[in-house]
Amino acid sequence: MAATDTSTTNDKGRRIVGAERATLARNLVQRYSQGESIRALASATGRSYGFVHRVLTESGVQLRQRGGARRRKQA
Repeated sequence: MAATDTSTTNDKGRRIVGAERATLARNLVQRYSQGESIRALASATGRSYGFVHRVLTESGVQLRQRGGARRRKQA
């Protein structure tokens, strides 16, 4: 997925509040909806997995289930 501009990449650990948090949340929701993983979003924004997970759930996003397709045992 193409990364979009996020002002948080250089300010790791800085508190994100107010309008800036809302803007970041919209960006994360859009990218997650397009298929990007939480880990990829965390890495791209310089934030933790937990932060991204929390922002997505606060935004009302239904998170995808873990893992991929299961392998079938060959007969």
